[in-house]
Amino acid sequence: MTRLAGDSAAFRTVGTLRSARGLLRASLPAAVGEACRLRLPSGAALTAEVVGFDDHESQLMCYDSTAGLRPGLEVMALGRRRSVPIGSALLGRVIDGIGRPVDGKGPLRTLQSRSEEARVPEALNRIRIEEPLTTGQRVIDGLISVGRGQRIGLFAGSGVGKSTLMGEIARGANADVNVIVLVGERGREVKPFIEDCLGDAGMQHSVVVVATSDQTPLMRIKAVLTGVTIAESFRDEGKDVLFFLDSITRLAMAQRELGLLLDEPPGSRGYPPSVQSLMASVLERLGAGSTGTITGLITVLVEGDDMDEPIADAARGILDGHIVLSRKLATSNHFPAVDALESISRVFRDVTDTSHQNNAGKVRRIMATYRDMEDLIQIGAYKTGTSAQVDRAIQLMPAVRVFLQQSVNEVSTWEETQQQLKALGEAWPY
Repeated sequence: MTRLAGDSAAFRTVGTLRSARGLLRASLPAAVGEACRLRLPSGAALTAEVVGFDDHESQLMCYDSTAGLRPGLEVMALGRRRSVPIGSALLGRVIDGIGRPVDGKGPLRTLQSRSEEARVPEALNRIRIEEPLTTGQRVIDGLISVGRGQRIGLFAGSGVGKSTLMGEIARGANADVNVIVLVGERGREVKPFIEDCLGDAGMQHSVVVVATSDQTPLMRIKAVLTGVTIAESFRDEGKDVLFFLDSITRLAMAQRELGLLLDEPPGSRGYPPSVQSLMASVLERLGAGSTGTITGLITVLVEGDDMDEPIADAARGILDGHIVLSRKLATSNHFPAVDALESISRVFRDVTDTSHQNNAGKVRRIMATYRDMEDLIQIGAYKTGTSAQVDRAIQLMPAVRVFLQQSVNEVSTWEETQQQLKALGEAWPY
């Protein structure tokens, strides 16, 4: 291990690569989180990051493929942590997990950057959530109202319209900026999401960060941290930011891979303790600041539609509410497939008035009354006149379904949603 002077007065530490078995091991005393550079025989360079250390060796992981590595390669610690590009030049762009453009539109025209590490806002310094965020979706705005600065989960299995709903909200929400992080996605799904679900209108005020499933666990984790850092920069400018993370389950899987490589003890379903710590630290960075807000829409992939699996259970405990997408509704062509009775917003009463709350409660009672008797109704075993409440619920359910469903590209304003919700509430006398 030697010390070399760089272009500045600072010294850089140089060591050699010892092994590459999952993690890279190098003989240099670098700090955890420090960026390093490996020079290949071809002259190309790979960038890695220190993720741990053991005895006199640092443990590193590359952001990209490790093809071409061999024992004895020079490893240089750069003496700094990674920084993230920020600024309005990012709007309309697609970048990878470490901020490199991947959309073919040329280099980023921004000279600004900030560290990916940020302090979580102090609990007593957080501004209370009191203003609603309009998503343009009646079922959410009417029955599961979201507040600016809230963090709400979108719990869904595969193939129930999650990506479409995300795109609809990105286009219809009254936010200044969208920051969308796609982590662990199949490569073929990224372009259709950007072009079809988000569209040109949505991309104009959006930044998309992508790390596909074939990339290293570190790159997938960095994509999330990059997205959060960009969202924080816009919040600090006084903007209302809508932050999408699809999905926190894939973030947890990436951290599981990294944690097991670092010999962390596995817990439930193999998830080490660092997974929940990372989830909490990422989600707690969202919320309201002194001037702007970050509203988080966090998707949670529910394995086998099991709402009690470890990541879903942990996410519910951290988030400020959950929106559940139902496979049963999706298969019956009911979109968005939001199960309003299983969904809840913990700031609902803080961002709505008494009239809204009463009307939403009545619509929920209509749905609950019908659901309790749905099996009997469907097989023809229920006789009209047995219960006045059930009779009225049967009469009103077609109108309720019209309220709950929306076609693609249909955006409902807050006022339109309130009017329809009021009409349904007034029709329920119980």
